[in-house]
Amino acid sequence: MNIQITGNAPALEAQAYVDYLEKKHNRKLKSLDVQIDGDFADLNYEFEHVPFERIRRITGYLVGTMEQWNNAKSAEEHDRVKHEVNIGMEKL
Repeated sequence: MNIQITGNAPALEAQAYVDYLEKKHNRKLKSLDVQIDGDFADLNYEFEHVPFERIRRITGYLVGTMEQWNNAKSAEEHDRVKHEVNIGMEKL
């Protein structure tokens, strides 16, 4: 993590800001820039990337991928009727 302090502040204060932000948002910080101006502190921060996996409901199961399905469940998914979604209004 990259911590940068501008102004007169001890490193212990910057660590307190790190602990506060990570606890408040329940995420890890990637970078933090603390700018001290008298009694005020401006915090500019960026969080680490959170990996996202798409989950879909297929044949009654919530799944990310179908890699671990057996042949019967894969065939069931292959044979199911897939409905199209029409967007917009039809011509009258």
